[in-house]
Amino acid sequence: MTQASKSEQQKYERLLKKHRPSPPVLRNAVAAFVTGGAIAAVGQLVMNFFRARGLVPTEAVHLTSAVMIFLGSALTAIGVYDLVGRWGGMGAALPITGFANAVVSPAMEFKREGFVLGLGAKMFAVAGPVIVFGVVTSFVASLLRLLLWGVR
Repeated sequence: MTQASKSEQQKYERLLKKHRPSPPVLRNAVAAFVTGGAIAAVGQLVMNFFRARGLVPTEAVHLTSAVMIFLGSALTAIGVYDLVGRWGGMGAALPITGFANAVVSPAMEFKREGFVLGLGAKMFAVAGPVIVFGVVTSFVASLLRLLLWGVR
């Protein structure tokens, strides 16, 4: 790249930066807060439903997680969760329903390639590295704890 074209490139980038609209940070934060809060409220309603039927808290938590994963997967399958995610951003991505969406979305995209090569192979395309990282990190943290403090 010549000096003149480098100078023109920098000039163009400054001009572009000057005219680029700023991102709607407040709107994004409010949308994420509302979306995440709505998902949490649904989760709390599900939890209250199980607790009202006499389940102890630990059982109710596990069933609530399963129901929320199912809801996230089902809403992804019918195309609704993508709309929620587009509007709510991180508020839709962070809860467990967002993780279900991250697993189901690639699988739905490749379902026409068959159950094994499409759905099965692509299901963990996005979530797979997250799962592996979580398992490896928890193993290393547990090993460090064991070595530093021993068994308690």
